[in-house]
Amino acid sequence: MDAAVLSALWISVKVATCATIACIVPALAIARWLARGSSRGRSVVETLCALPLVLPPTAVGFLLLALLGVDGPLGRRGLGLDLLLTWQGAVIASAVMAFPLVLRGARTAFEEVDPRLERMGASLGLSRFAVWTRISLPLARRGLIAAAVLGFGRALGEFGATLLVAGNLPGETQTMSLLLWEDIQLGQESRAVTLVGLTALLAFVLLFAANRLTRGGRASR
Repeated sequence: MDAAVLSALWISVKVATCATIACIVPALAIARWLARGSSRGRSVVETLCALPLVLPPTAVGFLLLALLGVDGPLGRRGLGLDLLLTWQGAVIASAVMAFPLVLRGARTAFEEVDPRLERMGASLGLSRFAVWTRISLPLARRGLIAAAVLGFGRALGEFGATLLVAGNLPGETQTMSLLLWEDIQLGQESRAVTLVGLTALLAFVLLFAANRLTRGGRASR
């Protein structure tokens, strides 16, 4: 692999890791509420959170541009953030696109925890936070890890929103997906084949790990 591929691989892993970490806390909180909270408003919240799954990535990227642009509410003249054309901007775009997968996986993991065990813990004097940390999270951990793995995979392959928000700057924001797109545009088929094989291998490993975690969690429960 040449230097451009290694650089794109490193940037992709860095962006996907940070995006997954950014997703975890809000995804866990919302997933827990969706799995155990009252029914009022859950459908609306779930639908809003799932929008990046069905919206074109370029549409999500355009909305992020409106928020993070110079005149946007979060941009330089708003909240003061200057994230366009940076790898941190790529993290935000990837996190938004990966969030629905992490949320869905986390919700499923929490729903498979027997609520009677949580009620039993509460009856023994545990606080809600203690029930969550000492009963719910340990029992759902394999499903939650699988959700994080899927989110990482989605962030690793993000293209459309990342291109609009972070651009395609070699050595700075150029991920494997963006380098592959560039190679196809320039007719560099040999390196494009290498990138396709590398991304396919990574996708297979991540999906295989997520499936094993999911099946293992169900068997242990």
